[in-house]
Formats: sequence, structure tokens, C-alpha cells
Amino acid sequence: MSVRKPAAPQASENDEAKAPVRPRGRRPVPDEAGVVGVLVLLVLGVGLFEPDFLRTGNLLTTAHNSVYVGLMACGMVFALAMREVDLSVGGMYAMGVVVGALLIRDGWNPWLAALAVLALSALVGALNGAVTTYLRLPSFIVTLATSMLLRGVGLALAEGRQITDLPQDHALFTVLGGGESLGVPNAVWVFALAVVVLTVAFTRTRFGARVRAIGSNPEAAEFGGLPVTRTRIAALALSGLMAGIAAVLALAFFIAGDPTIGQGYELTAIAAAIIGGTPLKGGTGSVLGAAAGTLILGVVTAALVFFEVPINWTTFATGGVILVAVGAAPLLRRVRDLRSSGRNP
Repeated sequence: MSVRKPAAPQASENDEAKAPVRPRGRRPVPDEAGVVGVLVLLVLGVGLFEPDFLRTGNLLTTAHNSVYVGLMACGMVFALAMREVDLSVGGMYAMGVVVGALLIRDGWNPWLAALAVLALSALVGALNGAVTTYLRLPSFIVTLATSMLLRGVGLALAEGRQITDLPQDHALFTVLGGGESLGVPNAVWVFALAVVVLTVAFTRTRFGARVRAIGSNPEAAEFGGLPVTRTRIAALALSGLMAGIAAVLALAFFIAGDPTIGQGYELTAIAAAIIGGTPLKGGTGSVLGAAAGTLILGVVTAALVFFEVPINWTTFATGGVILVAVGAAPLLRRVRDLRSSGRNP
């Protein structure tokens, strides 16, 4: 005797009406699309009034000038994504330039001096993470103090003046500082490579997943067994390393050690990362967005020169751009989420 299976219930019209309607053929908008679009429109808008601005040489110069802050901003993404703030990168950048110049002047091979700067920067960043974690102090306070200490050390080592008389014919200076490949400054290539590597590290590796998870909910991450302490130290060490790379590139380009270099770079790097879509609340971020945010600020600075805006107004205009960009970020994110869900804003 066979047993008849009950027929599967048929979906009613009411059920179909209740089911969410997903738009066909519509892909979610990438987080970086908005800031990259703003960058392109800004460049084209300036070029509309000043055609010389769109010359390849000027655009490459603008990109080159943005490399140093851009590297710091890309490293800052990892700190901000963990709800940390690294204010020491500006001081680390200045001290790295001074230490590298002193080592080269004292007879070190420039490549070894560059490696020493990178190691020192990563070590200081790791110390920031250790102090923040083990003493349970806000990273804002720890890194602010570290920045002042590093700038003081740099000024003391340089005796308050530039360090010159470096061997300008060495490959560090001719290749990294003044060299080009395919018509593009090598420093820009280094920046592009760093963006690619850090993007993969943030989005495709276990380390990046831990950074995002800890930033989303530190208590839950610790309860779940994630190595919160080790990850926080590694993230701040990475932030310091990026400042060290910026210092090496600056030393190679300027061929001198200036202890006053990089004033305010830490705040500009944070602003660039936030403009690029890395919120202070943590849990998410975009390395490519941080790079685009840095270029936006660089384009604004270059455009003010083309429009012959007095230097006294440059800081004012830059601050206004940061305020508008940061204020527009939540609105753009809201529109993107509504489009992704298939609803009209």
C-alpha cells in the first residue's frame, strides 16, 4: 500500500507580495565609487577653468606630492577600523627622515639606513599598540604623546637644522627620489603598490578580517577568542611602517633631513581616510578610498595654486573641503544602501 505524500503548499499572491523584490541585473555599488567619482569630477571641474591643470606633468606632480600623506592614510585605515587613532605618524615621519639622514651622513649604506628607518617606525608603532592595550589607555592620548616625543627627538638629533651633505649619486636618491618608470615617478609606483597590497591585506586576509571584526564589536571578538591584543599591536605597527615608508621616500626626494617636516600630516591622513569611507566607529574601511581621499585633498591644494588663491586662504579652503566631504559621506552611504536594497531614496 503506497502512501501519498502531501502536496507542497502553493505560494499565494499575498505571500508573493510579502516577499522582498530584488532588482535584477543591479550590482551593489562599491564603497569607493563615490569618492573616486568625486575625485574625477573635481579634476575635470578644475580643468574646465584651467586647461593647463589637466596636463600630464601637472597631474603626476600632484600625485607625487600626495604620496607621503597617502601612505600614512592607507595605514591609518587599519587603526581606524579597530576604533583606534594614530596621531604619531607625523612625528614618526619627521623622525624617520632625520634618523635616515644622520645614518647616511655617518657612513651607513643608504639602503641599510632606509631599512633601519622602516624597522624603527614599525617598532614604535608596535610600542604604541602595546602601551594602549596593556595600560588600557586611549590610543588618542598615547599616540599624541608619542608624536611629541618623536618630534622632540628629531629636533634634538638634528640640532634644530636641516641635515645635508648626503651622497646624491646613490641609487636610493636617483631611483626612489628622482627616478621614473614609464614616465611616472617611482614614488607614485610605490604608492600604487602599497594601495594594492594593503587592500588585499584588509579585505582578503585573516589579519584584515580580525581587524574588521574587532572594530565591529571588541567585546564579542575577545569573547570569541580572537587575538585582540596581538591584532591591535600589529595594526598600529603597520600604521607606523607606512609612515616609515613615507619618510624613506621623502628623504630620497629631498636628499636632506628636515626635523620640521610633516607638520599636521597626521590629521590630514585621518581626514583622507574618513573622506575615503573609513568611519571612526570602526568595523569597516577602504584603503583605495583613503588613497582617493588623499588625492582629493592634493587636487584642492594644487587647484588653489592655479587659481592664485592667497596662501593664507589655503588652509581655510582645505578645511572646508574636508568638512563638506566628511558631511556628505553619510548621505552618499545612505543613497548607496537604498539603491542596493532596490528602494528609491
